[in-house]
Parts: sequence; structure tokens; C-alpha cells
Amino acid sequence: MLSLPKNFETFNEARQKSFMALYQAKERGKKIIGTFCSYTPVEIIHAAGAIPVGLCGKSEQGIAEAEAILPKTICPLIKASYGMAITDQCPYFYFSDGILAETTCDGKKKMYELMGKIKPVHVMNLPQSKDQALAIDAWTEEVKRAAKFLEDLLHVSITPEKLHDAIVYRNRLRRAIVDLYEVAKIKPSPVSGYELSTVAESADFHFTDDDLIAKIEKTTRDFKARTRNDGANRPRVLITGCPNAGVRDKIIKRLEELGADYVCADTCSGPRVQKFMIDENADPYRAIAERYLKINCSVMTPNEARFDDIKDLVKEYQVDGVIEIVLHGCHTFAVEAYTTMNIIQNELSMPYMRLDTDFSQSDGGQIETRLGAFIEMMIAA
Repeated sequence: MLSLPKNFETFNEARQKSFMALYQAKERGKKIIGTFCSYTPVEIIHAAGAIPVGLCGKSEQGIAEAEAILPKTICPLIKASYGMAITDQCPYFYFSDGILAETTCDGKKKMYELMGKIKPVHVMNLPQSKDQALAIDAWTEEVKRAAKFLEDLLHVSITPEKLHDAIVYRNRLRRAIVDLYEVAKIKPSPVSGYELSTVAESADFHFTDDDLIAKIEKTTRDFKARTRNDGANRPRVLITGCPNAGVRDKIIKRLEELGADYVCADTCSGPRVQKFMIDENADPYRAIAERYLKINCSVMTPNEARFDDIKDLVKEYQVDGVIEIVLHGCHTFAVEAYTTMNIIQNELSMPYMRLDTDFSQSDGGQIETRLGAFIEMMIAA
């Protein structure tokens, strides 16, 4: 029988609303599949008649509880994701029928083993190199295996027609999100990067039956119609590195309050990931695999295309400086940060700053001081 968690009354209003919205969706017979990563092929979730939702893991909540089981030195995103799950604080995990996971880092792989004791979890084995001869073949088979998992779990059949419709829909949604991001190409940007990115990334948490694409397109038009008189001399910043949702307030929001504009993200939720479309006329499983294997993440080796993306984004968004966020325990981005620094400083002759942090607020004052100095550096450049 469907029920709310025992600690429901202790949640704030926003969290209670999310729980109730998902409760009502489940009451209507909807199936929910949780996801963590941009490598997850959400098309097969749609084709299975389920709703893909991004799972919680973007705040300090749940970390203390997770550290009773997980190492304290592991990535805060992993600890928050697991902690929110085991404490029933994440509505998306609580109401999910299963989790579609992926091997994008060793910490997540081991965390999924523990999470699998709570919910059905299927782990897709992502190739660690896109250049390997059989990488695309192996990833295509992983997409098919994931589809079979969903069919068995949800007692449905993923037909070619349903898969094609899902591909068409997600291509339309990605184009709408890319158009939304590109509002920030306008100089000065008519909208805060904090607000724009929050709207764009909210698509991962959309689970109602209304037209998400129409909403995003309207928001894009509304943003473009805005006028702004205070942005002419504000330096424009690109943020790269780890997923930044868990540090959005203490870095992105504070950056803009101090006088800079956050105009673009070279991250797993930004335009460099959303720009890849799926061939709607090819074999659907192969086409899905090809699309997702184009994503440039630090988990891949080599990962030279990521740096080409950064250089392209710097030019397209007229960037004045780059901030790299490295979460504690994220070794792959930490190693690549050296290359990023050399490209930005030496090849592009542009200010660069690396911030090593986690989801706590303990370093907020230090970060604010460094952000202020970085803004002055960009203005003086």
C-alpha cells in the first residue's frame, strides 16, 4: 500500500510538496525510475512508460548518516545521494520503482551495491574509453540490457515504435534546453545564470503530464524579452569541473552577488552535454548508444574532447574567466584540472581559479574572499 515516510511531518514545505506530487503520480499508476548521471539513456525509461527523475544528492542533508557506512573521504555527492536514500528524505528515491545506474566512478559503483539492498538497481557498465575498438558495441549491449531490466521490472514491452517516440521527444526537449542556455550568449546576459541554470536543470525533476517543452520555450522567450542595465561591465564566467548543484549557493549565487555573471557551464548538465542529439532514422539502440558515448566526462581516458568543448564555450559565450569546481574525493576531475588550468592560462591567456570544496558551508567565507579577488583579476585583465 502506498504511504508517505514516517518522518514526513519533519520536512519543510518544498520537500513535502515534492513528496505529495510524486505520491499523486503514483496514485495515478505512474512508474518512477531514478537516475544519477547524464550517461543514463532516459529514452528507454520513457519507452517503458515510466518517468525518469534525477535523484537527490545536492546538499549536506543525509551526509552525516551516510558517513556511518561510507568513508568520510568519499565524494560528497555520493554521500549525500546515499544518505538521502537511507533516511527517506529524497521523494524521488522513496517513490522510485527502480534505479538505473552507471559506472562513472568507483565510489558510485560500490555505493550502488549498498543501494541495491533498498531498491532494485541496474548498473550499466560504461566503457572507460570512447576510442576502444569495441566501445560502441559494448555500450549498445548495455543499453539493451538496461531496457530488458526495465521490461522485467515494470512488466512492459519496449517496442521499436515506443523507443522512436521517446527519442523524438527527448531530442525536442534537448533542443529547448540548449536554446534556453543560449540566452546567456547575449551580452550582457538578460538573466542571472543562477536562475537560468536552475530552470534548465529542473527538467531532471519533472514528473507531471503537462508540456515541459512548451514551458521551457516560454521561459526562453520571457528571458530574451528582459532588459538589463547593470551588466555591461560585469565579467562573464564559465564554470567547469564537477557537478555544481550542491555548491550552487555558496559559489554561483555568491559569484553573481559579488559582481560577475555566470554565463555558461562546462559540466554534465550544461549545454555541452545537451547539444548531442539521437539519430531518429537509425537503429534505435545503436543510435542511443552513440549519442551518450559522445559525452565528454573526466571518467573517460583519454578525454581531449572536453578541452575542445571548453575552448568553444569560452568563445561562444564571450567568457572573461574560468572557475573549476573540484569536489573532495573526485580524483578524475582533480587530475584533469591541471590540464584545464594550462589551457585557460597559457593557451587562452585568461584568468583561471580552482576551488576544491564539498557541500558544507564551513569554507563559505574563504570562497567568498577568493571569488572577490578573482572578479578583480578579470576586471584588470
